Amino acid sequence: MKELWRRIARAGVSAIGVWILAGATIAVAEECRNRGQLDTLYCDDDNDLVADVPSDPKKLRDPSTLVFAYTPVEDPAVYQNVFKPFTDFLAQCTGKRVVYYPVQSNSAEIEAMRSGRLHIAGFSTGPTGFAVNLAGAVPFAAKGSEKGPHGYHLISIVRKDSPYQKLSDLKGKRVAHTSPSSNSGNLAPLVLYPPEGLKPNEDYKPMMSGGHDKSALGVASGDYDMAGVASDVFERMIARGTL
Repeated sequence: MKELWRRIARAGVSAIGVWILAGATIAVAEECRNRGQLDTLYCDDDNDLVADVPSDPKKLRDPSTLVFAYTPVEDPAVYQNVFKPFTDFLAQCTGKRVVYYPVQSNSAEIEAMRSGRLHIAGFSTGPTGFAVNLAGAVPFAAKGSEKGPHGYHLISIVRKDSPYQKLSDLKGKRVAHTSPSSNSGNLAPLVLYPPEGLKPNEDYKPMMSGGHDKSALGVASGDYDMAGVASDVFERMIARGTL
C-alpha cells in the first residue's frame, strides 16, 4: 500500500495543492494517550500530529468507489477535466471506480471527509490544518514538479483605473476576502496588511466573496475596490481570458 501511494504521489504531485488521505476518518472511540488538537473522534498516540489509523480492523473501510475532491479556490467544474488523468491513474492503481466530487466550500470539503463521504482530496493551505484536526485527514503530498515545490503569493488587486495605489489608501473602502479559513484569501491579509497601514476589521470590514475567482471578478466589475487573492488563481484566470 505504501508503494501504491508513492506511485500516486509521483504521478499527481505536479497538478495539485496539498493532497489528503482520509485514512483515519473512522471514529476512534478507544482511549487515547495523546490527542493534541485533534477532534475527540481521533487519537494521536504516535505524536505525529495526525490521526492514527484505527487499531480495530473492523473500523477500517474499503469502499468500492473512491471519491476525490479538490479545494474550491475557483469554479469546481474547472477541475473535473483537469484531474481526469489523475483519477484515471488512481482507478488503475487501486482497481476501484473513482469519481470526482465538486465541493462548493472549504467547510463542505472538510465535512465530507469527516463524514466518510470523501476519501482523497486536494486542500488549499488554509483549510489543511482544519482538515487534519476536524476530519482526521492525513497529508501525504504537496503541489510541485520534478523541479521542486510550487508555491503562490498573496497579491492585492485593484482595477487598472483605480485611484488606490497602496494598501493604506483602502481605509473605509470595499475590500474582499475569500473565506475565513483561506490562507491567502483571509489569514495572510490579517497578518500582512497592518504593517502596510491597513488593519482588517478596523480600517475596513472584510467582505467574504466565497472564492478567489469571485473576488477577482468582483474587483473587475467594480463590486470591490480591492481584493486579496492567491497569485496562481489570478494567473490562471488571465490565461483563460476570464480577466
